Formats: sequence, C-alpha cells, structure tokens
Amino acid sequence: MRPTLLAVAHGTRSASGQRQIRELVGAVARRRPDLDVRLSYVDVQRPHVAEVVAGVRDAVVVPLLLSAGYHVRVDIAEAVAGTGIPVAGTLGPDEVLLQSLTRNLPRADAVVLAAAGSADPGWRASIRELAARVGAQVAYASGSDPKVADVVADLRRGGARRIAIAAYLLAEGLFYRTLHRAGADVVTPPLCLDPAVAGLVLRRYEQARDAAGMGAGEYSVAVGA
Repeated sequence: MRPTLLAVAHGTRSASGQRQIRELVGAVARRRPDLDVRLSYVDVQRPHVAEVVAGVRDAVVVPLLLSAGYHVRVDIAEAVAGTGIPVAGTLGPDEVLLQSLTRNLPRADAVVLAAAGSADPGWRASIRELAARVGAQVAYASGSDPKVADVVADLRRGGARRIAIAAYLLAEGLFYRTLHRAGADVVTPPLCLDPAVAGLVLRRYEQARDAAGMGAGEYSVAVGA
C-alpha cells in the first residue's frame, strides 16, 4: 500500500479557488506517483480532514495553509489526535513563496503586501519581515488593520501613481476578490498557481516524515522543483 500525503486546504465557495487547489494537489500527485495523494478541508468543503484521517494509516498531513493558526492548532490537531499521524509545517513562511511574489511583481511606485489578518504576533511578525524583503507596506485583507484599501488610498494621496498588491494568499476566494476592489493597479496571482509550490508541498511532506522517523520517500524532492 502506498503511503498517503493528506493535503488539507481551508476550503472556499469560489469555484476558481476550488479548481486551483485541486490542480495544485494534482500537480503534487503527478510528481510523486508513489504516493496516495488525497485532498481534504478544514472548513466550507468536504471531505473534512477528520473524515479522511479515519481511513488512512501510513500518512502525513500537509496543511495547504500559510500560517499555523486555529485550523492547524485545533481542527487538524483534533483530527489526528491519538492516530500517530504527523502533521507537516504550513507552507509559509518559505523562500519559495517569497520568490513567487517577487517574480510576479511588476514595476510600481509602491507595493502593498496583502495577507489574511491574524491576531497571532508571530504570524504578524513574519508578515512584516516578508514585506520588508519585498519592499512593501503591510496590509490585511480581513480582520486586522491596516486594511488593504486604506493603505492603497494613503499611497495614492502620497503621490504613488502605480501601485501593486503582492497577494500573500494561496488561492482565489473572498479575500482575494477584495484585493481587486482595493484601488491598486495590479494584483499578483494566487500563490498556488506557481508550479514551485507543488515542490514546496512535497518538501513539507518529506520533512515531516523525517522528523517522525518514518524514513525518506523513494523520490528526492528538490526545493522549488
């Protein structure tokens, strides 16, 4: 029986976002035919991660999430409790994601790094560090301040003529759509559209297997491959 890579996405009502996540998981499966790659969710869509965990044995959970927030600490943790199934680190932060943002940024007078909001101080610190490396101002698409539209408006008032939003979001959905209404000139594509992210998912899988003493997989995974 093949070992299982159980990818766990947030879930979205956006048809395009759903398709993008399925395509990402499909790319992972094509790179590693030795793995049984399955997709589950923590919210909105089914199957829920707990439903899939109940039917697997030799498995690693890989969160298709950019931060270790509530869904990792509670939803995923509860789903694997007592099973011995290891949980890999989240996709972010990682150099692969930074490089993806940088590759897709056009020339602009100002850049806004737009992320999902969070009250977690560690997460906010990582976002500030990422923004500094991109040369951007931080803003949030939900919850936390400052909001993306407010930062864009401030930059306009300050004289910026061409503003780019670096979208630190994995797939299309409600948060991503708000970025296109924030008044900027261009928004970078969702991160999951970058082929390098499939390699990142596999690297997280291998790291978790190694940490759990499960041994390396049959295939070696190059960073960003």
